[in-house]
Amino acid sequence: MSVRVLCFAGANRAGSYNKRLARAAHATLVAIGAEATLLDLRDHPLPLYDGDLEAAEGVPENALRLKTLFKAHQALLIAAPEYNSSITPLLKNTLDWVSRKHQDESGRVPYAGKVAALVAASTGSLGGLRGLFHVRQVLTTLGVLVLPEQLVLSKAHEAFDETGRLKDARQQTTLENIAQRLVGMAARLGG
Repeated sequence: MSVRVLCFAGANRAGSYNKRLARAAHATLVAIGAEATLLDLRDHPLPLYDGDLEAAEGVPENALRLKTLFKAHQALLIAAPEYNSSITPLLKNTLDWVSRKHQDESGRVPYAGKVAALVAASTGSLGGLRGLFHVRQVLTTLGVLVLPEQLVLSKAHEAFDETGRLKDARQQTTLENIAQRLVGMAARLGG
């Protein structure tokens, strides 16, 4: 049975370098035989998490769709932009809504048994490194096993070729190694 990986970026901007990195990661996962789904969070808009809104209207329909997607996959590969040295509001809000209890199901269910890999892209010299710490912390709190390996892509505006592949062979190899490790770990935990 193939490992199912949900791959997405914590960015909305159409030209986001992290969306490009998520697409490159998706292509890498498919090439190694994973059953990878490329998700665009822009297709699942959510209100800012608000306990009063949740009490009055319940969990939004798009959050329920995302919960279903998370539960249908064994692993997550997240391309996480860095905003002011931290997690993006979009990514945090998505993770928060997916973690909400629904009916009799705990909010931890969509994260149970999951393995995640983190990557980041930035035009800056640190490549989004500082934000990954916060993403790792949130996912770990939710019970996700986050791989220690990660890719931070600095000078992202120069990093991709015309096919969307990483120009730098070492960076591409790192992405391939992360994909292999993610799929291997998810297979071991799923077995």
